[in-house]
Amino acid sequence: MYYAREPGKINHMRYDTLAQMLTLGNIRAGNKMIVMETCAGLVLGAMMERMGGFGSIIQLYSGGGPVRAATTCFGFPKSFLSGLYEFPLNKVDSVLSGTFSAEALSSEPKDSASTEENNGTLEEKQTSEQENGDSMSEAPESNHPEEQETIENVSQDPDYKKPKERGSKKDYIQEKQKRQEEQRKRHLEAAALLSERNADGLIIASRFHPTPLLLSLLDFVAPSRPFVAYCQYKEPLLECYTKLRERGGVINLRLSETWLRNYQVLPDRSHPKLLMSGGGGYLLSGFTVAMDNLKTEPNLKSNISTLELQKTEEPAAKKRKCPEPDC
Repeated sequence: MYYAREPGKINHMRYDTLAQMLTLGNIRAGNKMIVMETCAGLVLGAMMERMGGFGSIIQLYSGGGPVRAATTCFGFPKSFLSGLYEFPLNKVDSVLSGTFSAEALSSEPKDSASTEENNGTLEEKQTSEQENGDSMSEAPESNHPEEQETIENVSQDPDYKKPKERGSKKDYIQEKQKRQEEQRKRHLEAAALLSERNADGLIIASRFHPTPLLLSLLDFVAPSRPFVAYCQYKEPLLECYTKLRERGGVINLRLSETWLRNYQVLPDRSHPKLLMSGGGGYLLSGFTVAMDNLKTEPNLKSNISTLELQKTEEPAAKKRKCPEPDC
């Protein structure tokens, strides 16, 4: 439905490309997966359906919160949501460097809640002062007692509504604080899962450039695990391909494009349709492997370099002698 009506919301991802992503990423029950997607939650919902509520999924998001418009359309039960975690993308570097702490998460929401409370009290004070000033300014102009009584009645009506408004604002602030505390706990749990660095796979399907995302998020994936990156265009994935080859730690890199053509199946007139989809995006897939520790041990590196030089040089006995010209 998204691809037929609003393909821009899912980055023009075709349904066969989504199926290839789930297959290449080895999405199955019991996995611990990392997802970074900006497809309105379509890729996340497909992964949750494939996993069947078993395992854990860590969704990385940019901005104020994750977008899950398409995920809610799946109608998953609450048991499926227990293994779903979200984590902000701007704090991934702190988890990689080991400087991530709970204080960074707990300080921001509390400050916002306190500012909301202060703003609410200030607004109430300002409104009460304005109402008192209006009543005081209207009182000298009215000389008759009947007019004074009507002014008093009008000024008393908002006073009776004030406690209800204050109670509703306090309830709203308390509910918001509870949500923020739950969100902090889920963020801490997601950070703990990421810090283990033993994820079973990585799926990237976002409108951002895939190269910095892959280079940073591959550190959270365990060796011999698959990863898949989707992009609507081929050029960003080509750049990502070359960067991964230079970086190392990956094998079986493959850049592919799925080809889809519909067929008309009718008695005595089955044939492929003339019109077909122009493109459903590109996929970069591969597997992670353990990195060498040669950078930390220079002695091993020097020994290996000498061995390589010896291999390249041919021994003296195998060198061909040029025949001398006969005089």
